[in-house]
Amino acid sequence: MYAATQPIGWWPAGIAGMGLLYFVLLRARSKRQGALFGWVHGVVTYLLLLPWIGEFVGPLPYIALALTESLYSILLGAIGVLLVRWPRLGPIAFSLWTVAVEWLRSSWPFGGFPWTRAAWGQLGGVLQWFTPIGGPALVTAMLVITGAGLALLLHRPRVWGAVYLIVPLALGTALSFAQVGEPTGTVKVAAIQGNVPRLGLDFNAQRRAVLANHVAETQRLDEPVDLVIWPENSSDVNPFADVEARKGIDAAVRHVDAPVLVGTLTRDEVGMRNTMVVFDPEEGQGEWHHKKFLQPFGETMPMRDFFRLFSSFVDRAGNFQPGDGSGVVHMDGIAVGIATCYEIAFDAAAREAVLNGAEILTSPTNNATFGFTDMTYQQLAMSRMRALELDRAVVVAATSGVSAIVQPDGSVTQSTQIFEATTLVADLPLKDSKTIAARFGSVIEYTMGIIGALIAAAAVLKDRNRRTLSKETDTHEQSQRPYVGHHPDLQRAR
Repeated sequence: MYAATQPIGWWPAGIAGMGLLYFVLLRARSKRQGALFGWVHGVVTYLLLLPWIGEFVGPLPYIALALTESLYSILLGAIGVLLVRWPRLGPIAFSLWTVAVEWLRSSWPFGGFPWTRAAWGQLGGVLQWFTPIGGPALVTAMLVITGAGLALLLHRPRVWGAVYLIVPLALGTALSFAQVGEPTGTVKVAAIQGNVPRLGLDFNAQRRAVLANHVAETQRLDEPVDLVIWPENSSDVNPFADVEARKGIDAAVRHVDAPVLVGTLTRDEVGMRNTMVVFDPEEGQGEWHHKKFLQPFGETMPMRDFFRLFSSFVDRAGNFQPGDGSGVVHMDGIAVGIATCYEIAFDAAAREAVLNGAEILTSPTNNATFGFTDMTYQQLAMSRMRALELDRAVVVAATSGVSAIVQPDGSVTQSTQIFEATTLVADLPLKDSKTIAARFGSVIEYTMGIIGALIAAAAVLKDRNRRTLSKETDTHEQSQRPYVGHHPDLQRAR
């Protein structure tokens, strides 16, 4: 499962990983054994997937998060062992149950952690083409069905195994030829990667240098563009409270003579905000987007007093407040949808922006804290799947990399290296079409999840009734046996 994710990106490995989980569940003798298999599957995946968190807070919180995420896999395996026994319909039942568990893990607690969704590992494979229909949830479901088909062929080769293995791959291939929305125009966009002074958590202490880097890189732009995208935290000095910061931004805007989207920190009557603000060469300050999906234990700290008992790192977490806007800002009359950094992992962020009129998407991000780890590549994969899901070009602007230009089909046409100062410029299509996933993706996911939960409840109830009946039968049989007393000779005869 880990090998399927970026930067390795061997998408068939994801099918093999799900297939092996299904295979061992077929051979499990009890729910307890199924729970163990599920937990091992989860904990190994997340321990390999999430070490980048240790760059921020050390190994203990990283391991704690991986172990916490793996608890959901116990639930997956314990009930999954009942579902895989169903003749013929087992793969469908287990896939729906997997979607239900993944939805729970991505939603609760503290807003959930969708970073670990299985669908992200199918980028570049044929199953990715289910994304415009049902989003990542449908990709996960098809991944499980395909893996289950592989497991059935290994366990007991029959025609149903081949059907479940081949049909999703064939449908995905067919969907790759589906028609997409025609562009309504084009826009020339520049993504600025100004870089940071040095690695590590303390780079925010040098926020003026980060701002200066992005101003300088923008002023090196020597061709006309329509829009300019700066990363998240590119101006951690609030330009509405600091005169020098505002002068630097205004100088960059004047140089490009185009609206610039700037990542900064602001404060209002609600509290601190992680904000993307438009600065226009004629109108000055324009529209803004306050980040709506905040990273718990980073930008916010739930139950701070409780977690302080285990680590003093909790006091490094911020106290930012979420926004509630449309997810869209207008730059020179163009509707630009924004999913800032961590937001790109959440379905609602980009979908709401598109439904609110976004013609192009951007994901400004700050990955400098996580160094050269896999984090930036995993996040870029999410941006690519959002492009494919919503049929929009996506501009990824990172402080230190990887910045990228993503086409509506999810392909990357330009990208940067980590920790280099550079600019990407591209002509990108504008679109106003709405995919099925944009309109109904949430309904499709909720429907699959609810059906999966109901199937799981029915399987547990049926298993409990079977066990109760078995106990009653054993008790009845014992009551029918003749009483032989306690005499040694009678005991021997018995």
